[in-house]
Amino acid sequence: MRAVVLVGGFGTRLQPLTLSTPKPMLPVGHVPIIERLVANLGRSGVSDVTFALGFKPEPFIEAFPTGECAGVALHYAVEPSPLDTAGAIRFAAEAAGIDETFVVVNGDVLTDLDVAQLVRFHRDRGAEATLHLIPVADPSSYGVVGLDADGRVAQFVEKPAPGTAPSNLVNAGTYILEPSVLQRIPSGEKVSIERVTFPAVAAARGLFGLATDDYWIDTGQPEYYLQANLDVLSGMRRHDSAVSVHEAAHVHETAVIDDALIGPGATVGRHAVVRRSVVLPGAAIDDGATVSDSMVMGRVGAAAVVHGCVIGATGEVAPNEHVDNERRPQPTAK
Repeated sequence: MRAVVLVGGFGTRLQPLTLSTPKPMLPVGHVPIIERLVANLGRSGVSDVTFALGFKPEPFIEAFPTGECAGVALHYAVEPSPLDTAGAIRFAAEAAGIDETFVVVNGDVLTDLDVAQLVRFHRDRGAEATLHLIPVADPSSYGVVGLDADGRVAQFVEKPAPGTAPSNLVNAGTYILEPSVLQRIPSGEKVSIERVTFPAVAAARGLFGLATDDYWIDTGQPEYYLQANLDVLSGMRRHDSAVSVHEAAHVHETAVIDDALIGPGATVGRHAVVRRSVVLPGAAIDDGATVSDSMVMGRVGAAAVVHGCVIGATGEVAPNEHVDNERRPQPTAK
């Protein structure tokens, strides 16, 4: 089985972290998101993955120079210009020579889904496309699906207004597609698979959905990226785990690390406190600083207090400064 992984986005919601690192290359439990994602595909029988790339392809190529990721053969398809989700899928599938049933995954999704189960469901239904679905409390930020009794998609509504969703089942970002779906996507054009292609397949009665209760999280927002790290640390994941302090980190013996991850090359000074946070590779938490519910790539000065913040690679908190719910540097306007 072959797969296309969509990793060409700008990661705007995770700025300023993504100003220096593409979103799928950010670590969860000291391992890049994309590597954990591909490892789960490999466990499900995927032997060959193509990254659909556009924005900052170099970090991916540098990270996996041998043409392999998590034991899975790896290829790259770099878009000449942004093609949105459907356009990127067609471009990558054609570049890889895919001509049979294949898997597509959004590159910021982490799940314990057994993709082989989704493939079996797809083939049993004779589907043209099949979506993995997850129930959520508020579906208004997602693509929402209404199903018939046999699992056929009766409605597919992208980001419905609150209170208008046909169900609480949302598109979880893993798809099984037949090659015929590619012919529905104009070559070289910017097309959304969620807004254009899936509704067209649904209208032809070829779109199905399978809802599961597997672990699933979209890491694309700061609070969810933080939660994904804490979930790996707590042992919530079926296959993935992590230690709190990486062996290549430098943490003073008087520092307090509570439900937090300290990445390689990071430093935490004497009497510093880090709680429910991710201190990313190379970051610095100086003596006596307190960091909680935050993600830090840059530096937090001595005796500073930081809560609910996202500090990018060039971000700094001055000594003795108190900062609450800020991003530094400020995200760029789009």
